[in-house]
Parts: sequence; C-alpha cells; structure tokens
Amino acid sequence: MSSVADGAAPGQVLAELSSFRMELYETLTRRGDALFELTDAVLCAGGPVVSLPELSLEGVHRRGHGAVYDALAGGRVDVHKLRMALAGLVLPRGTDGRISIALDVAPWPRPDAECPPERLHCHRPCRCAGVTV
Repeated sequence: MSSVADGAAPGQVLAELSSFRMELYETLTRRGDALFELTDAVLCAGGPVVSLPELSLEGVHRRGHGAVYDALAGGRVDVHKLRMALAGLVLPRGTDGRISIALDVAPWPRPDAECPPERLHCHRPCRCAGVTV
C-alpha cells in the first residue's frame, strides 16, 4: 500500500486501504464479522496483547470477550484468497526502487554473526567496553 508520505493523495490511500479491507473481509468464510473485529482490535491495541479478553476492551471491538474465543475456535479463513490479497499489495520502495523493509528478529545481540555482503548496514556492537586495542 502507499502512504501519504510517499506522495500519494490521501483519497487514493484511503481507497487502497478500503479495497484491501474488503478483500480481507472476503477471506473470512466463517465468523467473518467477529474475526474482522478481532483483527482490528489487534492492530489498534496500544501495545503487546497479553490476554484475549483484553482485545474485547479495544474500542473497535464491539462484541463481548466470548466472541473472541468463538471467532478463534469456529472462524475460518480462506488461505488461498488471503495469499492472493496480500500478494496484490504494492510494497514500499526506496528512491532507488528497492524494497525497503526493516526488521530485527534476533532476540539478543550477536556480535560475531556474519553479514551478507549485499546488506547495506551491518550493526556490530562494540564488545571492548570502550577500550581500544
């Protein structure tokens, strides 16, 4: 999806988001309304979700906490349709046209880990405690 920062008109961004949300809703084949509200609640949570009933307290979730459990137990997602909806999204790209996605999945620093040569930035924390050798 585009973003307003990318120079796209706000109306265009809203239309793209609305279109994706409709496609997402169509992938929810059972308990779709509850699953959709659950998805919104997860996305709108102010921080990490530590319990399922907590999601029912989000403003976008208009159902009771029992609906959360019902949606997860009885809901169904058409995975093929979901893959197609996600594959149709435009990924954010830098000015050079390369896909720009940043993430760190390492749970702890790995100062001795090798970095691929095509990587633009490789963080190497100093293990010398400020002492130069």
